[in-house]
Amino acid sequence: MATAAAAQVSRVSFWAKMTIGLSLFIVFAFAQFGLRGFVPVTQVPVIFHVHGVVMLGWLALVTTQALLGNGSGLELHRRLGWASAVMLPTIAVLTSLTCFAGLRTGMFPPFFPPAYFLALIHVSMLIFVMMVGGAVALRGRADWHKRLILGSTILIMDPALGRVLPMPFIMPWGEWLSMAIQLGMVALIVRHDRRTIGRVHPATVTVALAVVLAHVLVELLAITPPWVAFAAQFAG
Repeated sequence: MATAAAAQVSRVSFWAKMTIGLSLFIVFAFAQFGLRGFVPVTQVPVIFHVHGVVMLGWLALVTTQALLGNGSGLELHRRLGWASAVMLPTIAVLTSLTCFAGLRTGMFPPFFPPAYFLALIHVSMLIFVMMVGGAVALRGRADWHKRLILGSTILIMDPALGRVLPMPFIMPWGEWLSMAIQLGMVALIVRHDRRTIGRVHPATVTVALAVVLAHVLVELLAITPPWVAFAAQFAG
């Protein structure tokens, strides 16, 4: 029985293991943050809860897709993939609405200026959407598709890291620490690439550049005067 269990585990692909691990971390990060009393669950706008449920659905989808991505599950994987065509624009709209609701009600981290918070949410969301969109467009090229999907999951680690790291005590370096941890996840893909194909895949390089670009754009946009003025209009 132990041998059968080990064989079953070995059949789970690297991509599925990474996706499961990242998804569990994201869920844990948000759950522990709420259980520690940092979220006034009954007071936050309803849009917060809707966004949370949709993101849980997204993590469930990408985890299921990663598990189905090989062998007999491939046909179901392809059919379920069309769910992303509905979920992706829904996530984009809900993320933006949740951000503005947080600004209006003051329910965002007090150590983030409004312009920083607005940039953080929207830049990350935009690059996430672009990466998933690229993965869907390249669904016929499995090597690119699975790396971009996993990369999009690494991108949405950022808000989870913000709920695990001691951000009030490490700002303004928290952004760069989050980036370093995310790049550490990309490094695992690099190691897998070298073991399996003998080189770093261009899609892996794309993921790394996307992670760096997201953090750099947030920092630059957050200190741009027109953006600061725009964010100030919504801050309660």
